[in-house]
Amino acid sequence: MAREDYEIVIGLEVHAELSTKTKIFCSCSNEFGAEPNTHVCPVCMGMPGALPVLNEKVVEYAVKAGLATNCEIARESKNDRKNYFYPDTPKSYQISQFDKPLCENGFVEIEEENGQKKKIGITRIHIEDDAGKLNHNEFGGGSLIDLNRAGVPLIETVSEPDIRSSKEAENYLKKLKSIFEYIEVSDCKMQEGSFRADVNVSVRKKGAKEFGTRTEMKNMSSFRSIVRAIEYEADRQIDVIEEGGKIEQETLRWDDVSGKTFSMRDKEDAQDYRYFPDPDLVAIKLSEEYIEKIKNNLPELPESRKARYIEEFQLSEKDSNLLTASKHLSNLFEEAEKNCKNAKAVANWLLSDVSRILNEKEMEADQIPFTAEQLAKMITLIEKGTISSAIGKKVMMELFENPKDPEEIIKEKGWLQISDEGAIKEVVQKILKANPQSIADFKAGKDRALGFLVGQAMKETKGKANPQMLNKMFIEELKK
Repeated sequence: MAREDYEIVIGLEVHAELSTKTKIFCSCSNEFGAEPNTHVCPVCMGMPGALPVLNEKVVEYAVKAGLATNCEIARESKNDRKNYFYPDTPKSYQISQFDKPLCENGFVEIEEENGQKKKIGITRIHIEDDAGKLNHNEFGGGSLIDLNRAGVPLIETVSEPDIRSSKEAENYLKKLKSIFEYIEVSDCKMQEGSFRADVNVSVRKKGAKEFGTRTEMKNMSSFRSIVRAIEYEADRQIDVIEEGGKIEQETLRWDDVSGKTFSMRDKEDAQDYRYFPDPDLVAIKLSEEYIEKIKNNLPELPESRKARYIEEFQLSEKDSNLLTASKHLSNLFEEAEKNCKNAKAVANWLLSDVSRILNEKEMEADQIPFTAEQLAKMITLIEKGTISSAIGKKVMMELFENPKDPEEIIKEKGWLQISDEGAIKEVVQKILKANPQSIADFKAGKDRALGFLVGQAMKETKGKANPQMLNKMFIEELKK
């Protein structure tokens, strides 16, 4: 049987680190990037006798996330101990939620590959504390433990097994990331591990009702890697089944260099964790007023912002979708539009040159170094004819390398547009003299000849000639 005879079934468990000032059960700083073991105390280090106290902001952020993803919010909830030993988990158990999570039965809507809308169910969103981090010494052997991350608050979003392709998985993750950014519960910086996913994959024959045996790939924090890992693991499982083998339920490690999965350990089930209510923490009880207040104060979400862009700025659905997928890009668009009042030009620059440079440099939108004011100023300079669009592209590259006032960049680089009639006429006559065949082609009705001549003139002036003046002058000269 070929791969098209099988269906891939994917479920995702997404861990997002919350942007609270302090950790989940103590008053240690939640800031990323400090020196190892400087944001620690007896509670997050798991010292005997140290008692946890739940951070109320963690509950608020989890409820926010639940409301933004159409979940039912539990009026009564609790914390449980999930028992396992990891070398970077000082307590030898994680404080999580088992049978009474804060949020249940939600969904997010994604766009399928055929453009249709599809709802991906969310089983639950619950709160828990993060583990520490092992820093491995590749040369000297051994590992050092950094406990700054121990006790960092997480929300875990568990999807239903509704995802049927690597592309759907990517779309779901991007949508979830976007929602969490908009409601400001997490910075979702994948490069810092604050938005990562455990990926569960199984395959079954098309038409089969029973799910196949799943494998899980832990702690993946790159969309590209997740897509590759799903594709590889689905193919591997199909090959095993086709050869008469049996899929083992296990936890796998994805190796991005070799592009393969490797077995880490047998997959645990809920009973293996020996859950029980944490005796040191009281139950969580939420009033209707508390939930309603959070609901009424939710910020604008991606879908409503997208609809507003289509109506207010007359942007296409595709462009609106791309702009609102990232809160950082969307905010930059709005601020730049306020400054230059040209929504279409701002959208074009962000979705073409800026997005291309971000891809080339492997940067996220939140790493764009220039301001909305600087982008708007560059667009205004193009509109005024101070610089051409071609020079604008060079200015954009400079804004990424050395962000400052675009006018300063233009003066320093000598990129002011040539709009002097005498200077442009001189260039036009030089180009016409060098290209007699293009003159003949134009007179024979070949319109492309004009574009070629203008292109040659732009090349001659290193993109500094006013393109409108060039066009006009070429047509005047060619019609003589």
